[in-house]
Amino acid sequence: MLSPLASIHPDARLAEGVTVDPFTTIAADVEIGEGTWIGPNVTIMNGARIGAHCQIFPGAVVAGIPQDLKFAGEQTTAHVGDYTVLREYVTVNRGTVDRGETRVGAHCLLQAYVHVAHDCLIGDHCVISGATQIAGHVSIGDWAIVGGGTLVQQFVNIGAHAFIGGGSLVRKDVPPYVKAAREPLTYAGINSVGLRRRGYDDEQVYAIQNLYRLLYLGGLNTQEALARIEVEVPASTERDFAVDFIRAASRGIIKGPSKRKRDEEEGE
Repeated sequence: MLSPLASIHPDARLAEGVTVDPFTTIAADVEIGEGTWIGPNVTIMNGARIGAHCQIFPGAVVAGIPQDLKFAGEQTTAHVGDYTVLREYVTVNRGTVDRGETRVGAHCLLQAYVHVAHDCLIGDHCVISGATQIAGHVSIGDWAIVGGGTLVQQFVNIGAHAFIGGGSLVRKDVPPYVKAAREPLTYAGINSVGLRRRGYDDEQVYAIQNLYRLLYLGGLNTQEALARIEVEVPASTERDFAVDFIRAASRGIIKGPSKRKRDEEEGE
């Protein structure tokens, strides 16, 4: 159902079963997949590519031009994957010449007041909690969870299955499978609960724990730890994925807990 009180450009491409509520504006260069619901007072701008069966709540803006002074009007896009939910006042800016697109994956939940800046790539099944602000060129892997009120600095990478505590300042890359919390942001264990919920068995979880114990608790620098991991941790998809991520982290990864903090936790 398309409300007569919505402003929908005749060149916009809406699939069967799309619902558009009153006072929403949809520009010409827009594609929306079947069964998607666009609530009232939503703005869908040129370059939006929205998948099937999405839900977009009041006040959201998809494909606004980048808040980047280098943006020169190039033709870019903002993608929202199938079954993704954008809650109230979420903003997803389109890309710049750097990547050409901003992309939010399928089956994601972006809670109220989340901002996704230009050229971000967010994987599938991610949860970005309320009021999180994600700067440009950030990449977030599948199944990551970012706690509310988090600020993510530009060019940061957050690995798949990572869990970021609420109110965090993310200035360095966060490796896959880990929990990150405290200030400054610090390794706080692996996301074992999330991994088990997604079907990882005890052997896989223990291998990931061993990997990160060597990296963060073994008293080694990163290169020394990676060398030991490749010798002592049996080869697996998880091990190789984590090692490749860490080696590619040009900005560096979050640090481990201080010796004092480790001693305090061991004494509890």
